[in-house]
Amino acid sequence: MSTQAKTFLTEAEYLELERQTEDRNEYFGGEMFAMSRGTAWHAWIIGNIVAEVRQQLKRKPCRVSPSEVRLKTPAGLFTYPDVMVVCGDPQFADDRKDTLLNPVVIVEVLSPSTRDYDRGQKFQFYRSVPSLAEYVAVAQDTPHVELYTRQTDHRWLLTEFEDLGQSVELSSIGCVLPLSEVYDKIDWATAEAG
Repeated sequence: MSTQAKTFLTEAEYLELERQTEDRNEYFGGEMFAMSRGTAWHAWIIGNIVAEVRQQLKRKPCRVSPSEVRLKTPAGLFTYPDVMVVCGDPQFADDRKDTLLNPVVIVEVLSPSTRDYDRGQKFQFYRSVPSLAEYVAVAQDTPHVELYTRQTDHRWLLTEFEDLGQSVELSSIGCVLPLSEVYDKIDWATAEAG
C-alpha cells in the first residue's frame, strides 16, 4: 500500500491557480478546497439582497459586491462570501485588486451542506476582519435571518428574524432589508434542499 504526500500551496500559488480557473476555491493553511455550487433559490436570494442593498447605497460611500469578489481574512482564509459591502476606499491584498480585505458587512446564504461551517468556523474567520461590523446568515429553505452585530467589548450580538413582515436593519451601512424583499419570489414548496 502506498500513500501519497499531500501537496501544500503557498498563498501566491493558490492565487495564481485561482486566477486561471472559472471554479471558485477556498484556501487555508496551504490547502485549496472546492466550493460547492448553490441552488437556483440560493442565487435568487443573493440577487434579491444585492439589488436591495445596492439601491439603498446609491448616495452613500459604500458599494455592494456579489460572490465573485474574493476575501482574505487576517486569519488566512481566502473565500468568496455571497455578498460583501465595503465603505470608503476598498483595501486589496495586492495590485491585482481582486482580493478584498475590508468589508463592513458580509452575507452568507446558508445551505444544508454549509450552514454549520458558515455559522461556525467560517464566521470565526470572518470575526478576525477588523472592519467587519455585521454578519448576516440567511436561510434558503425557510424565512429565517440571523444578524450578528459586533459589540465594542469583542462580543457579537445575535438578532433573529423569522417573519416576512420583519426587516433587518444594517446600521453599519444605514440599510434596511425587508424579509419580504430578501425572499421575493421564493417558493419553498418547490425549492429543493441544496
